[in-house]
Amino acid sequence: MTALNDDLLARIRSRAAGYDRDNAFFTEDLDDLRAAGYLESRPLLEVARDQRLLAAHAPATALGINMHLVVVGIARVLHERGDTSLDWILAEAAAGELFAFGNSEAGNDQVMFDSRTRAEPQPDGSYLFTGTKIFTSLSPAWTRLAVFGRDDSDDAGPRLVHGVLTRETPGHHSVGEWNPLGMRATQSFTTVLDGARVAPERITRILPVGPVADPYIFGLFAHFLLLISSVYAGLADRALELAVENVAARRSMKTGLAYAHDPDVRWQLADAAIALDSLGPQIEGLARDVDELADHGAAWFRLLVGTKTRSVDVARSVVETAIRVSGGSSYAADTELSRLYRDALAGLFHPSDPESAHATVATNLLGALEL
Repeated sequence: MTALNDDLLARIRSRAAGYDRDNAFFTEDLDDLRAAGYLESRPLLEVARDQRLLAAHAPATALGINMHLVVVGIARVLHERGDTSLDWILAEAAAGELFAFGNSEAGNDQVMFDSRTRAEPQPDGSYLFTGTKIFTSLSPAWTRLAVFGRDDSDDAGPRLVHGVLTRETPGHHSVGEWNPLGMRATQSFTTVLDGARVAPERITRILPVGPVADPYIFGLFAHFLLLISSVYAGLADRALELAVENVAARRSMKTGLAYAHDPDVRWQLADAAIALDSLGPQIEGLARDVDELADHGAAWFRLLVGTKTRSVDVARSVVETAIRVSGGSSYAADTELSRLYRDALAGLFHPSDPESAHATVATNLLGALEL
């Protein structure tokens, strides 16, 4: 059952423009969503539908909350597959803790398969993490931060260590400023880790460097890519809705009719809707498959990265069409369509990028590339 209702969504939409204008964190939205139970573990299909709806009202709020939902989703995937080692994450989320991701690193095109951050093992089983993480959404508010780094101490080979540190842990701080083109309310500051300790009981996975078939990695990619897709689909939903309203209100000086009766405008909006209508079945079908433990084998990552790539591309195209048919007034910086256009561009920078996605699909179709 959805945790959202019309009153909550109306309040969230009413604040979105102000957060964007002031480059402010969505504090009130977070308070409302936490009170509604939105941070707790739920089936991925339900979460994907809710995130699409939330993004139609406040894309940056939805994108920021995504990071918490991904961490909780990983724990849920493991639990549903018989691994209860991360059930403490589910319990902490239910108690109101807010999880964020400290994974992205500048210049790391290996994404989750290698790291520039050092993870140094300690005699008590803890690890000290030292490195710089970028795009740490929820920076002002997270209480738990998922991080990973590389441990080169074992002669058998390097390992990637995943863990969760608490806000009270010393050895982390935000740097620089967050002044992006769009998705401003996420407040995704750079985070510096300087010997930040993760206790043994908060180490979530230790894996070899490189791609690996592990439920932890599957849960991470499945939730991240499908929920990213949901956010951009929701953003596009709102852009199309605004476009329909605008062409019904605009009138042609030539014909005296509303632009809704212009054949060219009708074709453009129909084309945008056809593209947008393709996203729902793809996102929801794969989310349901995750919930139902469907086995797509080696095709899973092809399906996931393809969905994300298509969703962000369609979203940008739909917003551009909406602006085009809405006329010059939509070019003003303070219009909702202008904000949606800026927010949509952020999709270009979320993993997996188009190059990585195409490489993943090509490998699934043709095998590994021989160099």
